[in-house]
Amino acid sequence: MNKKFQNKYRTESIRLSNWDYRNNADYFVTICTKDKKCFFGEINRNAKTIQKTMKLSRISKFAHDFWMEIPDHFPFVKLDAFVVMPNHVHGIITTNHNRNVACNISTNDISSEIKEQMSKISPKKGSLSSVIRSYKSAVTKHARQIDTNFSGQSLYHDHIIPNPFALQRIRKYINNNPNNWDVDSQYQV
Repeated sequence: MNKKFQNKYRTESIRLSNWDYRNNADYFVTICTKDKKCFFGEINRNAKTIQKTMKLSRISKFAHDFWMEIPDHFPFVKLDAFVVMPNHVHGIITTNHNRNVACNISTNDISSEIKEQMSKISPKKGSLSSVIRSYKSAVTKHARQIDTNFSGQSLYHDHIIPNPFALQRIRKYINNNPNNWDVDSQYQV
């Protein structure tokens, strides 16, 4: 459902409202391209084997390389399984840091109502949202140097991984994703 903020409609957050995304946790993240357009490449089917592999595009190199650089910019992040697919990426991000993260934004000249609204919608420093926003921004900036039409969906999907068994299952899902492309929910013909 869309709500108005400052007389403009905006999409409601799909984040869990009772979860602080600065919490230490394992997160399963999916980031899609806009309209699920296959900017990142295509799946190749090997005729001799049943295996399918991802044939990466030039743009997918940015998606891959900037993902691998996340811990360089966010030292509290550890990366786990990751895959670039034709129109999305899947990855596991583990956050582990001190909860004393300060925010250095001056809000002296802003009304308390606007401050409260901004606080609700803005990614917090040290949060999963701040990591993903930075990653998506870097990929988009560089991808548009190759294809000016490149765009990612404005939102992303995350799942808080509750236990080691779920972590193993999600790792397996990510690693097998190219083989399951034809039945993937992100599959586009």
